[in-house]
Amino acid sequence: MKKIIIALLMCCPLMCAAQSEWEAPVTKKNNEAKETKDTAKKSNKADSKDATLAVKDIKDWKYIQKGAVPEVDGKVVFTHDIDVKGKSAQQIYDIVYTTLDSLTAKPEQINSSIALINRKAFSIVARYQEWLEFSKSFISLDRTKMSYIIIANCSDNKLHLTLERISYAYEENRSTGLKTTAEKWITDKYAVNKKGNKLIPGSAKFRKKTIDRKDQIFKMFDDALNKAQLQ
Repeated sequence: MKKIIIALLMCCPLMCAAQSEWEAPVTKKNNEAKETKDTAKKSNKADSKDATLAVKDIKDWKYIQKGAVPEVDGKVVFTHDIDVKGKSAQQIYDIVYTTLDSLTAKPEQINSSIALINRKAFSIVARYQEWLEFSKSFISLDRTKMSYIIIANCSDNKLHLTLERISYAYEENRSTGLKTTAEKWITDKYAVNKKGNKLIPGSAKFRKKTIDRKDQIFKMFDDALNKAQLQ
């Protein structure tokens, strides 16, 4: 019995060593499957990386992306909501009225005014016509007339703004002149190529400058109301 046990113990190291050396045989089928799997992983990583780079590297992506020029029922409507904690609808209304009125007196304005007010609903409608400048140098000035409406609806602790009914009058006294609306000129359909990665020449500068101007105007209200909250 002892001899049998000793013999088994002597065999154990060999068995363990043999077990550690066991592995699945490399067949043509298994090797092809592994290569396919590895290739798929590399391809997925490459595609993901390319997609990220594609969006990141697209020139003017801010102006190209979906929603850059939002449409509501086929009309271009930019909206902006501001939370104004601790301010009543009347207080917000007064600040917004002053801001809208001050905008009418800016140097770029041509024919602008506050058109309608509703004191009970705390609402204001203002019409603007101004010069929207594309480029300027010592020998040339490229700009268009841009008309739009701003509607302000005030309530306790909140302001809702819309900028809409945008139209352009470009080079009115030239054969190359253009009169059009935002809906027919700066929307995705007219200003972005089919691949969705480039702006279309001609309408591109209108789309970019309109978005920049919208951002600038909305920031005026942000700054005015933020200042009021600090007082």
